[in-house]
Amino acid sequence: MADVAFLALTVITIGSAIAALEMRSLIYGSIALMGTLGGIAGFFLLLDAPFVALFQLAVYVGSIAVLILFTVMLVKRELIFKKIEDKRRKFAGIGLMLVLMVALGAVFVDSGIKTMTTDEPSVNFRDIGADFVTYYWPALILMGLILAGSVTGALVLARRVDEENDQRIN
Repeated sequence: MADVAFLALTVITIGSAIAALEMRSLIYGSIALMGTLGGIAGFFLLLDAPFVALFQLAVYVGSIAVLILFTVMLVKRELIFKKIEDKRRKFAGIGLMLVLMVALGAVFVDSGIKTMTTDEPSVNFRDIGADFVTYYWPALILMGLILAGSVTGALVLARRVDEENDQRIN
């Protein structure tokens, strides 16, 4: 059953990653990026790391990808670059990706990861939560303020001025 789930997550993750790269619309590309990051969270669930999976969903899918999506939606149309279709570039990119995947696969197979064992106890999630609230709360508040500031900055940059009537368009 785990093999079937792994293969399904692999197809979803790689398929949505390719879709994120190949979509003509940046909105749909951002949504496909969310699918890729969600698939990675599924891999963490298969590795029996639910805390990391939920952190992946909350931080990357919930915050970063949504921030990218809002930024893409708020940016002026003139600032979005035009995509130039070039068949040679596409085939070169696919070839480079295949070479990289084979090289990484060879490194992974030769790494001996299946023979690794550990005597470390499993991590207690309550201890991690207590550490976040006790020791790392200033960093969490700072990250929240930075994200709020970046969204506010994106909204300010997205405001346009109608030059003919000298009116602001929100």
